[in-house]
Amino acid sequence: MNPETVMTIGSRALEITLLIAGPLLLVALVTGLIVGAFQAATSINEQTLSFIPKLIAIAAMLVFSGPWMLKILVGYTRELFESIPSLIN
Repeated sequence: MNPETVMTIGSRALEITLLIAGPLLLVALVTGLIVGAFQAATSINEQTLSFIPKLIAIAAMLVFSGPWMLKILVGYTRELFESIPSLIN
């Protein structure tokens, strides 16, 4: 196994990680901005008010995008396992 192969595998792993984590982080960001604007407008400074909506939004996003995420992860894992014979020449 040469260094280029290792870098390719690592790069692909980071791409998959960003692809899977991106939607969840984006939902948390948007929810946090909406709750933050609501808190600023109403002068409510409750810490749990920002946590609970984020938790609910991320859970809903996992329900909707979970099968897609699992499909991506299984495909990448299958790709890695199928490339083992060529990696250990």
